[in-house]
Amino acid sequence: MVKEIERAGFPVAHICTVTPISMTVGANRIIPAIAIPHPLGNPALDKDEEKALRRKIVMNALNALQTDIDGQKVFEG
Repeated sequence: MVKEIERAGFPVAHICTVTPISMTVGANRIIPAIAIPHPLGNPALDKDEEKALRRKIVMNALNALQTDIDGQKVFEG
């Protein structure tokens, strides 16, 4: 699905917990997430720390959307 959306001209940032799978399926802008049950957070953190973690992941994804790439790239936070 990601490849088809990009083929239509829209950049896609794929936030995922298992980056090798994203590489295999052909996602171009790959954003590593935290863990399978909690990809965009960590319930062990307090409220403010978790909010900062989520913001970091989303900002990384927004940065990836603005970045011109040629092929696949993993955007480490």
